[in-house]
Amino acid sequence: MINITLLDGHTTNPGDLSWSPLEALGHLTIYDRTPPGQVLERAAGADILLTNKTVLDETILSQLPRLRFISVMATGYNVVDVEAARSLGIAVSNVVGYAANSVAQRVFSLLLELADRPAAHSADVAAGGWQSSPDWSYTLMPTMELAGKTLGIYGFGQIGQRVADIALAFGMEVVACHKHPERDARPGVRFVSFEEMMAQSDAVTFHAPLTGANSGIVNSATLAMMKPTAFLINTGRGGLVVEADLKNALDAGTIAGAGLDVLSQEPPAQGNVLIGAKNCLITPHNAWATREARQRLLWESAENVRAFLDGKQRNKIG
Repeated sequence: MINITLLDGHTTNPGDLSWSPLEALGHLTIYDRTPPGQVLERAAGADILLTNKTVLDETILSQLPRLRFISVMATGYNVVDVEAARSLGIAVSNVVGYAANSVAQRVFSLLLELADRPAAHSADVAAGGWQSSPDWSYTLMPTMELAGKTLGIYGFGQIGQRVADIALAFGMEVVACHKHPERDARPGVRFVSFEEMMAQSDAVTFHAPLTGANSGIVNSATLAMMKPTAFLINTGRGGLVVEADLKNALDAGTIAGAGLDVLSQEPPAQGNVLIGAKNCLITPHNAWATREARQRLLWESAENVRAFLDGKQRNKIG
């Protein structure tokens, strides 16, 4: 029987889903989490490995002669040394698109909180602010109507496109910075340079994979291009942002606020400069993790394994 090992299953399924789609394909061993020092021991008997964030580098892969296939339970696959896997004859796949709706939803959860401040007003009402108000209505801080504002989208894949759909439904103007504007052109979206996007937008949202070319693309120089009333949303990768520069921009009022679901180190180190920063909302990299998205991720991962066992490969990397 084929041995299938999942090295870090807890984030995908903390207990509210069934592993049966994978269990039907072989002998399945699931670990909630795998510390770096136990990866080799746990992976040693596997024909197929599934990983979300557990790193499989060349040192590990070279010691797994039985391993034939890795399915990454995520869209980003930088946890696997794909070149080393290829040289060792190990196929690698990932899962794309499973969380587009969920991540786009979080983008607007963060943007609406920054623009409309319902949580702050609700907390003030709970603290007695409305009962003691001399007026029937009051506002703690300025709020913003999204209709007519410009949303900039960096990276226009499945998530970026879904964000654009929602922005257009709100009556926003949409500009995007994207590698393939001709391929992904659509009505209502205008493609511009990165600098134009930063300068023109009332909010900018990031949805591109992290590469050597765009690491730290949000920095003191590019933040200075933004309107002082603008918001920055990042549900992509924490490494896109120079965190100290963003904190300084928030403190100085260079931009009006930020909403982040990702940081450069996860979990963050104690003393991360953005935790508690002025007008900075942070959620713990869980925009992807609705039950519906996690169910799709599990199903798609099982289909990757099934296809490989049938002599095919879907969602191939490399």
